[in-house]
Amino acid sequence: MTAAVKLAEAQDNLAQEMRDIGVRARAAASDLAHASTQAKNGALTAMAGHIRAGAEGILKANAQDIEAARAKGRGSAFIDRLALDQGRIEAMAEGLEAIAKLDDPVGDVIGQWERPNGLKIQRVRVPLGVIGIIYESRPNVTADAGALSLKAGNAVILRSGSESLGSARAIHACLVKGLTDAGLPEAAIQVVPSTDRAAVGAMLQGLDGAIDVIVPRGGKSLVERVQRDARVPVFGHLEGLCHVYVDRGADLAKAEAIAVNAKMRRTGICGAAETLLVDRACAKTHLKPLVTALIEAGCEVRGDSDVEAADARVKPASDADWGTEYLDAVISAKLVDGVEGAIQHIATHGSQHTDSIVTEDDAVAETFLRRVDSAIVLHNASTQFADGGEFGMGAEIGIATGKMHARGPVGVEQLTSFKYVVRGSGQTRPA
Repeated sequence: MTAAVKLAEAQDNLAQEMRDIGVRARAAASDLAHASTQAKNGALTAMAGHIRAGAEGILKANAQDIEAARAKGRGSAFIDRLALDQGRIEAMAEGLEAIAKLDDPVGDVIGQWERPNGLKIQRVRVPLGVIGIIYESRPNVTADAGALSLKAGNAVILRSGSESLGSARAIHACLVKGLTDAGLPEAAIQVVPSTDRAAVGAMLQGLDGAIDVIVPRGGKSLVERVQRDARVPVFGHLEGLCHVYVDRGADLAKAEAIAVNAKMRRTGICGAAETLLVDRACAKTHLKPLVTALIEAGCEVRGDSDVEAADARVKPASDADWGTEYLDAVISAKLVDGVEGAIQHIATHGSQHTDSIVTEDDAVAETFLRRVDSAIVLHNASTQFADGGEFGMGAEIGIATGKMHARGPVGVEQLTSFKYVVRGSGQTRPA
């Protein structure tokens, strides 16, 4: 058998395997749409128990993933996103339990009215159906996405990045045990077993109509490919070009704490600040302390000429820096002319993800909150709060930066659609 024939056979096998995954997911979605809240919550609670019981196996698989990633020369920020420890595993389990405690959105009446002819109309939440989620190096997405999809009555097909596949499989095995314990179909949560990029292509084509929506969670290149090639609806999640703007009315100690936390708490998440903007009117009092605090926290600062003058350790920023998602201990910084200058910079260079203003001037804060067109805007708080768990959603699948259907943290409510239920008493429409 020639290499070309072997390749063609492998491609055919993968295509059939993906179709089978889609068929199983569609059947599971039909069952889940009518599953009781008790069954779904029972599965989620059982999953948390299996995650804790399976921690040793999950950590072993994760260690192998990390070793392979380091062998490929992956950087520290990537390794941080990939790495699990006992604390992160416990956080996964707690996230599952938190989702179990959320109200079940399925069947929720979100609007109702009666027409003059006596028709009674309700708008009722229903599951989306089958969700395809394509993600890269975060193993915890396996648990978060699986649990949120289940709670909203959806089946989900998870395609993990190749570097985190071992970890994803170990976590997935715990989720399947929870489904079995609750008497729900195992195919409600499936992980694509192949690292072949053709599997992503098959999902983007919709698996012969099996997939209702695609959610990409990863770097810019992944999201761009999904948005370009998908033949099913996409929840947009562009890179997190997040800003912290320190206004002339800012309390300096508060500004320092927020700026350092927004950048350095975890540098590899999409809610990490990538640009610091400082009001020119407070540069003499605020700029140097802010830059010093960041550098002493271990952050590289790349600035315009004004920021360079504030500290000899600042490196010159290029035009590209204002549009770069570092996902590392690097931040760009510049002076702007007040809140109007900050708004203009964010509109030009931001990704409509998350942006924060630090000020004690409520009027200026309201101008920023009203006019910055991002999914999340904050006043006197770190951008690292851009997280479904912090919003009380239990967890999130991602931060949607588009404006259709879902925006901001994608939780259980955002994973539903709705239908209209109309009740009459014999009405007919006149000619």
